[in-house]
Amino acid sequence: MIRILIADDHTIVREGLKQILAETPDMIATGEASNGQEALDKATKDDFDVLLLDISMPGRSGLDILKQLRTEKPRLAVLILSMYSEEQYAIRALRAGASGYMTKESAPDELIEAIRKVALGRKYVSPSLAEKLAFNLEAGSDRLPHESLSDREYQVMCMIASGKTVKEIADELALSIKTISTYRSRIVEKMCM
Repeated sequence: MIRILIADDHTIVREGLKQILAETPDMIATGEASNGQEALDKATKDDFDVLLLDISMPGRSGLDILKQLRTEKPRLAVLILSMYSEEQYAIRALRAGASGYMTKESAPDELIEAIRKVALGRKYVSPSLAEKLAFNLEAGSDRLPHESLSDREYQVMCMIASGKTVKEIADELALSIKTISTYRSRIVEKMCM
């Protein structure tokens, strides 16, 4: 039986995932968390085979939690399940130690396949992400400016691009306005804006 912790800040998403898992005889959702810190606490305290982790949650982001789990629970398979497209976060998530990356638009059958694969200690990537990874390995491929941003800088840049104010970003990430302004300055510099 594959024991799964579901970490997502949307109740309806957690309930939908639990329903999908309930229809699968070899899987069971044995825990859930509504924010990053709660996911970290539960993942380190209890035994799970797979953590389904959203990237964008209140407080600490899924990538922050993932990085900490790699040191505290290195054997826990973490499958990122996000609303963000693969182009935005997949490679960053895999570099941070994720076992796989899927968008929330994926079919339930694909999710079940991915969970089984990462529970066995393997990696899961969609065919389109596999192609992108192969393309990035080509010799001489130039890095795009946004690829030089840290994970937090990239997260802040995406939030700015979505129209959020510095204060809104600070509130959502539980950081000071000054810290977000510093991130914004670094982003402008690194992106040559």
